[in-house]
This record gives sequence, C-alpha cells and structure tokens, in this order.
Amino acid sequence: MKILIVEDDLKIVSFLKSGLEQYGIKTAVALDATSAQQMLATAEYSAIILDVNLPEMNGFELCRLVRERYDQVPVLMLTAMASTHHKLMGFDAGADDYLVKPFEFNELLARLRALHRRFAVGSDDKVLKVADLELHSTSKLVKRGDQRIELTVRELALLEYFMNNQGRALSRPEIVGQVWDLSFDTGTNVVDVYVNYLRKKIDKDFSPKLIHTLNGVGYILEDREA
Repeated sequence: MKILIVEDDLKIVSFLKSGLEQYGIKTAVALDATSAQQMLATAEYSAIILDVNLPEMNGFELCRLVRERYDQVPVLMLTAMASTHHKLMGFDAGADDYLVKPFEFNELLARLRALHRRFAVGSDDKVLKVADLELHSTSKLVKRGDQRIELTVRELALLEYFMNNQGRALSRPEIVGQVWDLSFDTGTNVVDVYVNYLRKKIDKDFSPKLIHTLNGVGYILEDREA
C-alpha cells in the first residue's frame, strides 16, 4: 500500500509519515494542490489522505478534480472541520471517508485498511446480480449486460448497498447512515443526488429500470419484470 498525504502542516505530515511507515506503508507527501496533481499524474497510490485547508486550492476543490481524473483512488479527508455540513461537503466532493482532527492514529490506520480492502482486486470476487446488472464486490467491476460501467467510489458504495439489499425498501436516513456514516440531515439531498447519478449510468439506457422511488419512504432496487 502506498499513500499520498496532501497536507501543509509539517507537524501532521511528520506524524502521519512516521506512523504509517512503521506499519510498512509507503508514503508520499504533497504540500499543496499543484504538487498533489503532479504526483497523481506520475505515480499510482492506494489512497489519498487529504486536508481541506490547503494553499492555492482547498481540499474540497482538489477532491472534485481527483474524482474527475482518478475516480478509483479512495480519498480520506482529514480535517478540523467537524460539522455535518462540512462532512457532507466532503462526501459531495467525492470523498470516501472523513476523519476529524484531532484523531487517534489507530482509527486512521483502520480506516485506510478498510478502504484498501474494499477497493483492492482479489481472487475471491463475489458477484452481486439483479437482472443483467452485475457488481463484482472485490474487483469493483460493474456491468450491465456486456457493457462495462464506470462508477466513482461513492457511487459504487451506494450501488453495492442497494444490491446487498435488493427488493427491500430503503429510507434516506438508512442510506445516509450506512453509505455515508452520517446522521440524516433533512436539509441535505445527498442521497437523491447520488441516486440520480446512478440512474444515469445503470438505468437510463437500459431496460428494465432497476432503481425505483418509493414516495414518502425512499428507494428500492429490484427487477419488477422478473
């Protein structure tokens, strides 16, 4: 595993770098968004630890760029911004996890390992199926019929949750809690936004439609023609 640390606080950089390398995890450091983009263009990383308060460009903006260009690299935001509003901003930007400073190093390490397990390719690749939609849970390959579908890591997490609960009504609070690990905020439409992203990719040009809205409840994924 090789981690890119994007952080301009040298004390935190030193703490992260020495701690991760004690566990045999290779690290690279970028002190600003420009350096981070250059490093991402020239090397592959297992995950990115991303601060929000960066010079030149903040972490939310950088995360969006990462998602556009390197959408299979997990991003863990590490920031002092602790409100639900800021967490949702991070997830909306494409972050896969969000950890608030100050933090316990062991928790950071556990979260990085969980992200690595989730997105690493392995031989024991469980296949989830609904109609002609397939999701390979280890390699994260998604197909509809013979067509491969590219999803961001957050879209993958949402689809995997739907497919593991196919045929079951899922409320928005449940989805936010399980996929984003947040308490539900009635002022956010993050679930609806990401369901719309998924529909455009896995339903729009295919039949039958698989994601259905349940008025007053939430959503359900099922093949209603089966």
